[in-house]
Amino acid sequence: MLPLHTSLRGLRCFCIAAECLSFKETANQLFLTPSAVSHQIKQLEQNLQQPLFIRQTRAIKLTDAGKQFYQQVAPIMVKLSETVNQFAQTNTTLEVSISMPEFFASELFVPQLIGWSQEYPQINLKLDTVKTRAAQTGQTDLSIVLSGSKQQDQHSHELFPLKYIPACNPHQFQQLHSQGLSVISKVPLIVHQARPHSWEQWAESVNLPHFSPKQVIQLDSMFSVARAAEQGIGIALIPMPISKAWFENGSLVALFNEALNSHDKYYLLQHGQSEARMEVQQLIDWTVARFGQQ
Repeated sequence: MLPLHTSLRGLRCFCIAAECLSFKETANQLFLTPSAVSHQIKQLEQNLQQPLFIRQTRAIKLTDAGKQFYQQVAPIMVKLSETVNQFAQTNTTLEVSISMPEFFASELFVPQLIGWSQEYPQINLKLDTVKTRAAQTGQTDLSIVLSGSKQQDQHSHELFPLKYIPACNPHQFQQLHSQGLSVISKVPLIVHQARPHSWEQWAESVNLPHFSPKQVIQLDSMFSVARAAEQGIGIALIPMPISKAWFENGSLVALFNEALNSHDKYYLLQHGQSEARMEVQQLIDWTVARFGQQ
């Protein structure tokens, strides 16, 4: 049985020396002097009452006992190091960063953050919002992006597709709904600048002949589009299901049931390392669980 007064420092010195077979290199790795390493090894040998190294002029070799001792001790030291690191991580504040479109952040992500805080109180979250697809960068650990083409990266996760519904405020709905599809040519149409031809695509999808809008208003954010429709400026193509809160609270009403089904989908992308850090993987799992296939 190993004497209880044998130090962990001595065992660590021994394992490194057994791997590199050099007291000088062991000293460099541990930021000690070679004499300090030699002293640690000698003390360990005295505790064990047998030599662990054969000391030569310019080299050292393990004795048979040293080889056997290393085979038994090395796995224990590795496990001990892992246990200490895991315990340290549970008491250390970590940080993970994610970027996403403004509208996704305001309508879906931020309202769910109370759940994140309760589940992972030790992880600080840094959230960056972007206004356009072109503004997306890989400077964060993760990104939520809206794309019309399937993401081929193996570190991407498909969340959900979008469809666009013609919508207005309740007052306009009472005035316009009875007029049928032809009303589309009589009132201003509101659309996101990133999708300037969406109304034409919608008209084509519902077989609306001779589509000729009275006026088209293009805005540079989906929040502005939804707010303009809420204020009665016109009819807007509103993305669903991401905008469902606007309909649930009565701010907007679907003017027609016909929707424009698009190729647009939200994806969660992982940047950087091929294997995600623990806190990054936890945010991936949390995001997919809440927003996957809305």
